[in-house]
Amino acid sequence: MTDQILLDAGDIRILRVLQEDASLSIAEVALRAGMSQTPCWRRIKRLKETGVIKRVAALVDREKIGLGFASYTFVKLALPSTENMAEFDRMVNRWPEVVLCERITGAVDYMIKVVTDDIKSYDVFLRMKLLNSQLVSDVQSRIVVSTVKDTPSLPLHEG
Repeated sequence: MTDQILLDAGDIRILRVLQEDASLSIAEVALRAGMSQTPCWRRIKRLKETGVIKRVAALVDREKIGLGFASYTFVKLALPSTENMAEFDRMVNRWPEVVLCERITGAVDYMIKVVTDDIKSYDVFLRMKLLNSQLVSDVQSRIVVSTVKDTPSLPLHEG
């Protein structure tokens, strides 16, 4: 576990603004967060240095670039040992089709979100990468038919 960083109300206001639009200037972030620019800049710098802000990235509409297929795929390892989990983690990090990977509890070991052009591309990923691994004993797919909510924002609460 990492040490939890305590955020005050000002930090939370800044993070809310940045989660909505990280491309804003420091002046605009400060204005929207209700503070002056220099303290706002210092807080953002501290939030980055402490790892609260991991990175700043552009959010791409996957469908507009031809990535119209998404699936949540549940993966069971043949033997869920520490070594096999570490190897599966390394494999998943090499596969660009996997945009999310979570180790979970229950009947399966992992939940991955896979994004591809179409179902045929997903089938190739499934057969040639995922099922081709000796680590994997079972795969269950849930195809996304509609996205109701998709936000990278965290529910930040004051107090």
